[in-house]
Amino acid sequence: MTDLKHRILSRVSADLSDIEIAISQNLSPHLDLVSEVARHILFSGGKRLRPLLMVLSARICGYQESDAVPFSAIFEYLHAATLLHDDLVDGATLRRGQKAAHHIWGNPTAVLVGDFLLARSLSLAAKTEQPRIISTIAGITETMSQGEIHQLQLKGNPTITEADYMEVIRRKTAVLFEGACRSGALLADASEEKVIALGRYGADLGLAFQMADDLLDYVSNTRVLGKTVGADLREGKLTLPVIYALQKTGKEKKDWILDMISRSDFSVQDFESLVKILHESGGIDYTKTMAKRYVESAKDSIGIFSLSPTRNLLMDIADYALSRKM
Repeated sequence: MTDLKHRILSRVSADLSDIEIAISQNLSPHLDLVSEVARHILFSGGKRLRPLLMVLSARICGYQESDAVPFSAIFEYLHAATLLHDDLVDGATLRRGQKAAHHIWGNPTAVLVGDFLLARSLSLAAKTEQPRIISTIAGITETMSQGEIHQLQLKGNPTITEADYMEVIRRKTAVLFEGACRSGALLADASEEKVIALGRYGADLGLAFQMADDLLDYVSNTRVLGKTVGADLREGKLTLPVIYALQKTGKEKKDWILDMISRSDFSVQDFESLVKILHESGGIDYTKTMAKRYVESAKDSIGIFSLSPTRNLLMDIADYALSRKM
């Protein structure tokens, strides 16, 4: 465990414990099968970062009520729903180191439990009795769905641009981080300036988090990653390290990369050769640099808040986005 991770966990252990209870207690499905599948994805080792961001965003805006934690379960349900759906669409075999739900219970059940979790998040949002929070959650659901469709359209496309990539991760990942932070501020009835600042923090943090996550596919291993290394590429997903390398490397290596990514059955040796090219072309370093820029932007966004333990914690969480085995 890194010092930074230890420092963060030591300060949020009570919040994470309360969030864990809230996720379990607010689930309450009618059918045991729904509970079994939902718990398979919900309690398989997730970091609870998104609900934690809502709680901390409410706290930094002065919110003292205890209901921030129960409402924060909204964002873990939304996240889990997208994982169930994405794994099925992508044909993934592993999620968080264990079998993907659709491989255990079948495609129809995985889809419908994902739908249940989406609906459950909206039901919880309605209990806030705040139209702007309800609108935020509905908007997140729309945006993430379109992000997945956009990614499907780009699947296996070797001409994908950095702008295409940024738009996909904004819709698929950053919008949920942004919504969690915005909703915390809205729950606290914060000023519009603070709502906007926390929304920007969340959006930039989400972009950095996804870039770091995409890097792990090339610098990590299956045990750490929780899914098969090279899975993104086998699924036809070209992320920033590869997109950059295709732009910067010479014709011979570019043709080799294009040939490799046209096949889903590439060998371990092929993948290792690709990783070497990504390092040589600057694709790995460029992605790290971009992620760092968004982390700094996120931290700048919350500079409007007075110094406090919560602001320091949000700063550390932003830095942690870059330290996950990068």
